[in-house]
Amino acid sequence: MSISETIDNQTTEPVHEVTIFAEPLFHIGPESGGLNVTNSLLTSWLAVFIILIFSLIIKLNLKKIPNKLQHIFEILLEGALSLCDQVTNDRKITEKIFPLVFAIFTFILINNWIGIFPFIGSVGYILNEGTYSVFVPFFRGGTADINTTLTLGLISVIGSNVFGIVTLGLWKTLNKYVKLEELGSIVKKVRKDPSVLIVAPISFFVGIIEFIGEVAKIASLSFRLFGNIFAGEVLLSSMAAIFAFVLPTPFLFLEVFIGLIQALIFSLLSAVYFTIAAQDHGEHEESHIEKHDEKLVNV
Repeated sequence: MSISETIDNQTTEPVHEVTIFAEPLFHIGPESGGLNVTNSLLTSWLAVFIILIFSLIIKLNLKKIPNKLQHIFEILLEGALSLCDQVTNDRKITEKIFPLVFAIFTFILINNWIGIFPFIGSVGYILNEGTYSVFVPFFRGGTADINTTLTLGLISVIGSNVFGIVTLGLWKTLNKYVKLEELGSIVKKVRKDPSVLIVAPISFFVGIIEFIGEVAKIASLSFRLFGNIFAGEVLLSSMAAIFAFVLPTPFLFLEVFIGLIQALIFSLLSAVYFTIAAQDHGEHEESHIEKHDEKLVNV
């Protein structure tokens, strides 16, 4: 075989690499706008479809005297409720946030496990780009795409703040970040306690730090989940390239365990954020201020 033939074979052979971004499959809507449907988005739709089918099966088979499947599901559900109770320490809050937290857990878990299936990443089409060809899979792990995990992080953090507004009210929730009451208290308390000139501005800037912390929560949730699942996808691809049958098997079981742990961590952190958002820290601060004022009066 000549050198030119070897080069031609290398350039025409399809290339399949694990990319950090999801590959687009088709476009919905006008060219200037619309929606690019990627392989990770298609996998997320598949996960939602699986959840809907499983939910319908459970709903249609509910009985007063539970069968084995219903009994197992009730045990798992009660265990999940107890775990959420340990986070919230309040059954009423648990009952309010559990549907969303459990939905997030189920969606992430199925997306994590779908990426391990044999047809994920191996069934697709060949895209010719100039002198080389690229293999584009139809499906890719949904949580191996930063767009999916970033959306889940936004849902968790924004949802927790909306829950705080519903529970505490708009003013108390906003006052966690923009503490205008602290600045307004300077005029009232400066005669009794001159230190308020220092404490109040500091408290105001602490509120700004709290807002930055909310943004950091989104980054922390999304990048932790994306990094672990994407790293597992790269690891499995590398092991399969070295030895396709026996060597990747232990790593498949490891990815099943990691997928469960990451879904559990994400959902529990979401429950923590919802619980914190429902707590009124202003009442504790006011009680401390009242005690401090009483000490000043006694002095």
